[in-house]
Amino acid sequence: MRRLGLTTVLALLLAVFGLAPSASAADPAPAALTFATDAATTTPGGTVQLSMTLTNNKTYDVLFVYQTIEPTWLTTQRPDLKYSFTGCTLATAASSTPCAGTGPANLGTNYGATVPPGQSRTVTLTLQIAADSGCNGNIGFYSYYYAEFSDATSTSGGPVFTPETRVLCA
Repeated sequence: MRRLGLTTVLALLLAVFGLAPSASAADPAPAALTFATDAATTTPGGTVQLSMTLTNNKTYDVLFVYQTIEPTWLTTQRPDLKYSFTGCTLATAASSTPCAGTGPANLGTNYGATVPPGQSRTVTLTLQIAADSGCNGNIGFYSYYYAEFSDATSTSGGPVFTPETRVLCA
């Protein structure tokens, strides 16, 4: 009886581990949001271009995007850092076009019309540092997004963090 119990337990363990799925690469998110800046540092009165790229990794069109952008907690702890978003452009195949809405909510309309499968759209916001801003601090943002696809599915993601911009003393 004792051998039968041990054999049963061993057989059960082999069955469980033998049926476990093998490791495989994870599928990419249906939509991905990435950020980049044109400069890691600036001075009071300077500007930084913050680019946001939305990539459609699905086989259906992105029809709708809702996106927010908010300062990180560390940025909010430095009230002497003064900044604002002053411009917005959408990169197109031919050139770039102005867009509306620079934060903190509904940036998604800036990506333009439908985003086809496998393609990306890049929106660039101009971050203006006030001339009377404090210095020796970092400015950073985070974003959440929601996207709807033409197959009636949706996805959401975030927080996605921007690279921080260091405001140096002039």
